[in-house]
Amino acid sequence: MSARPRLAALLAAVTALVAVVVPTASAHPEPEVPKTAVLDGERLKRTKLRLDRGDPLLRRALRQLTTRADTWLDKGPWTVVDKPRPAPGGDVHDYLSQAPYWWPSQPRTTDNPWGCPYVQRDGERNPEVDTGTDRQDVEKVFDSTYDLSLAWYYTGKRKYAEKAASVLRTWFLDRATRMNPNLDHAQFIPCKYDGRAIGIIDFSQSYTSILDAIAILDTGAPGWSRKDRSAMRAWNDDFLDWLVTSDFGKQEAAATNNHGTFYDMQVAALAYVTGDRALARRTVLDARTRRIDPQIAADGSQPQELTRTRSWHYSTFDLVAYTRLAAIGKHVGADLWSYEGPAGQSVFKAVDYLLPYASGAARWPHPELDFRRYAATDVVHAAADAGDARARAVVPRLEPPPGGDLWLLRPAAEQLDSLAG
Repeated sequence: MSARPRLAALLAAVTALVAVVVPTASAHPEPEVPKTAVLDGERLKRTKLRLDRGDPLLRRALRQLTTRADTWLDKGPWTVVDKPRPAPGGDVHDYLSQAPYWWPSQPRTTDNPWGCPYVQRDGERNPEVDTGTDRQDVEKVFDSTYDLSLAWYYTGKRKYAEKAASVLRTWFLDRATRMNPNLDHAQFIPCKYDGRAIGIIDFSQSYTSILDAIAILDTGAPGWSRKDRSAMRAWNDDFLDWLVTSDFGKQEAAATNNHGTFYDMQVAALAYVTGDRALARRTVLDARTRRIDPQIAADGSQPQELTRTRSWHYSTFDLVAYTRLAAIGKHVGADLWSYEGPAGQSVFKAVDYLLPYASGAARWPHPELDFRRYAATDVVHAAADAGDARARAVVPRLEPPPGGDLWLLRPAAEQLDSLAG
């Protein structure tokens, strides 16, 4: 055999060996960066690359995530039109929920079937709000699409993407089952109000998870089409318009507690994903004097939240909104973390105020009907990632929430405790 054929044979053998020993280039193509609003898309990409290389810590977290995602595969999809009676306006496509802390004060009779008038019991959830309305179903829509889209992104298994797409289309897009893009009848009170501005928090506390799930699916998920993407963009445009122009939206924007913070976070996220970066940036920057200055005290406490019967829950809850708003700000060049008010107020200081209780080193000294230490786990993670050395030191002592600590896979704060639990 001449030298040239021998060389060719040798090169062919080497090529075959490389193909067997190093298959990663074809098995794991470069992932696309999702254009997420709260989550850091570049970070998601880096995490996926580490998973593809077999990172053992991330593999354990992924098993926890896929366990959650698997539970959704045989559930839903849910629709706003299957409640037993429509919203007060009569349109079954309108979202309906009932005020959670309002209770009947009289026996139910034929003449008074609701037991009116209703009276408020702060922090005590009326179980009837979970029947006959859309509240529980929409929370399943939020949670399932978030878990499923992340599971698809990290594993590439089409069953997760196709299920998430089905859930989204059923609730938001299909003509027969879609929700109208308004919250005119959220948190109604029987015999009193057909809807209330504060009902906007039914969506604002979790809707950014939907926005990020859509951005993840937009990277090429099977079962999620260009038509779906366009229709969802139109729904979000209409919803944002309702939020900023409706009377309810304007009332919620004026709220001085967690409702105002979550409203800003929802508006900023919707503005960002629909292309209005100026509105997104302005909303984040305005939150410095509009939210942080009046809501966070010099010592880092949140006085409006400490007056509640669930003061630990609401203190951590409000910080979910702040940390997510700060994450949105990073996309539009607005740094919320570094801001300090005239008395030294800051998001960092608000998280630091919780650290002794999040770590288990001290007992929460304020009213709390159901203290769950893990409620602060995500917001401490967020502050640590943003550069808070005190928060970083506490991270090893955080209590994982039920189902495991998924921060490494979805680094965006969630409400980890539940008022319904």
